[in-house]
Amino acid sequence: MYCVETNQLSYSFAVNDPVLKNINLMVPTGSIYGFLGPNGAGKTTTLRLLLGLLKKQEGDILIFNKHLHKNRTAILRSIGSLIESPSLYGHLTALENLQLQQKLYQCPKERINEVLHTVGLTHTGKKKSNQFSLGMKQRLSIAIALLHQPALLILDEPTNGLDPNGIIEVRDLLKKINAEQGISIIISSHLLSEIEKLVTHVGIISKGNMMFQGTLKDLVDKQNLHSRLIIETNNTEAAAFIMRKLGLDGTTNEGRIMLPIPAKDTIANLNRELVNRGIEVYEMSVVKKDLETIFMELINQ
Repeated sequence: MYCVETNQLSYSFAVNDPVLKNINLMVPTGSIYGFLGPNGAGKTTTLRLLLGLLKKQEGDILIFNKHLHKNRTAILRSIGSLIESPSLYGHLTALENLQLQQKLYQCPKERINEVLHTVGLTHTGKKKSNQFSLGMKQRLSIAIALLHQPALLILDEPTNGLDPNGIIEVRDLLKKINAEQGISIIISSHLLSEIEKLVTHVGIISKGNMMFQGTLKDLVDKQNLHSRLIIETNNTEAAAFIMRKLGLDGTTNEGRIMLPIPAKDTIANLNRELVNRGIEVYEMSVVKKDLETIFMELINQ
């Protein structure tokens, strides 16, 4: 079941200059969905459409299995969001910012201390939010987004500009929220390396087109498809002959043999055959394309 679905979602800011082209977003309920792409790919536009901040032009948007344009108010009551930079009152403390928002949301006052505890800001006391680090500001903004107990959290580049420690803090916080409260999360980023340790599902967008969508495991499997076993010996021709006799198909290049990675017992058998035939094995190693490389290849297609 999906908490968010879009069908052929397209959007243009100018005639004949589409920002989004037939986007079919599918966010499973209970997932942490990483929406990835370079700056200008269409991530923020998509999230603004999901929140009703931009008027839909073409396609359809379903959130909690309801059409957004027909049920906008009811749907938005169940969504917490942080789009672009945090929106805080700098002259107010964390507690005062939340007290103000609590009145607007009309949610129980008890929620203030609950969300402060969740994001780890109970110790800030009388410190004004304009004195907070960027990481603390992000956590306070997430606390505000959680105040009314949403079922879905939409975050646009929440780690942008954070130092490594701040990125880890936000990542751990989102994992905790997802695991303990069951909140589905959509998080956008332009760097796979920042959130690959966080997400369960991935959607990759480039130039308004959806280039990949699936579980993080699907993306890892895509990485493994490009993995190769590299073999270097003192006799490439003889080693290649033995390899073919064992039913393995590879290519030779600059004195090395390269082939798709076989099963572990096949690798052991090949190594044994080479040694038994008096061939010296200098190298037998696995070469993989990392996820970042696959990500870059997808967005540069």
